[in-house]
Amino acid sequence: MKIGLRIDVDTFRGTREGVPALCRMLAEHGVSASFFFSVGPDNMGRKVWQLVRPGFLWKMLRTRASQLYGWDILLKGALWPGPLIGERLGDVIRSVSGAGHEVGLHAWDHHWWQTRAHRANSRIIQEDLKRGMDSLARITGHAPVSSAAPGWRCTERVIQEKARFSFLYNSDCRGESLFYPVVAGTAISQVQIPVTLPTYDEVIGRGHVRDDQYNAYLFSLLRPQRLNVLTIHAEVEGIGLRGMFEAFLRMSRSAGAQMVPLGRLLADDPEITPSRIVQREIEGRAGWVCCQASEGARP
Repeated sequence: MKIGLRIDVDTFRGTREGVPALCRMLAEHGVSASFFFSVGPDNMGRKVWQLVRPGFLWKMLRTRASQLYGWDILLKGALWPGPLIGERLGDVIRSVSGAGHEVGLHAWDHHWWQTRAHRANSRIIQEDLKRGMDSLARITGHAPVSSAAPGWRCTERVIQEKARFSFLYNSDCRGESLFYPVVAGTAISQVQIPVTLPTYDEVIGRGHVRDDQYNAYLFSLLRPQRLNVLTIHAEVEGIGLRGMFEAFLRMSRSAGAQMVPLGRLLADDPEITPSRIVQREIEGRAGWVCCQASEGARP
């Protein structure tokens, strides 16, 4: 059984502290992954203004966000523009590529993408993608092989604009299987590798799943002979929950599961069918996400 490992890097601190820690851990366990970097300004602290929304406030309380992320992350860029991640921490990003991991684009400005990209016109989306692509290419010496929309916030317009770049694949959705996204009745040739498993912040504090039960719960959702894709965050599993994630690595290896970069999954599933994308709300997450429209797809 293979588990596609996607690591989202959203913030300055996640890049500076979480990424090196995860790289050391993955090297010790002989694991390669797909890292998706935000490379522009770290304005994630502007999310604090969303506390007026009951759903977002409940999520922050349920996940103990101030303890999990730290105030450095929660307030970065709240009152003034945050630091440019790629400009200040290019050496960290370069080291990930040098270690043999896949490096993809998450966003130029993670906060802007989550809150504004779905309403932006084609020109603005194209400019934002190009800005992030150019930054990563300067840092690593080659164009990113893939992209992953922050917060699974994606639209048909975004997919059309991404098709103008030479991505091997994108991971913009939640779903069940590899697919070619259908836009305006036509299948786009860039494969979507959807995330099939919930993230920590979607699960913890909801129902009866505690921290000491989380790994077992996550492992119970894995399905042999089917697509398994896990997203972790450099700000979470790379810092505060580092021990928990390392325990999951050991658990997976003991069970004979192999963690691989998302690109490796393309070779294992040659039958890729077209599917529409839809916007849905899923348990544990405030607001909608982009999902594969196939019948029976799990969030």
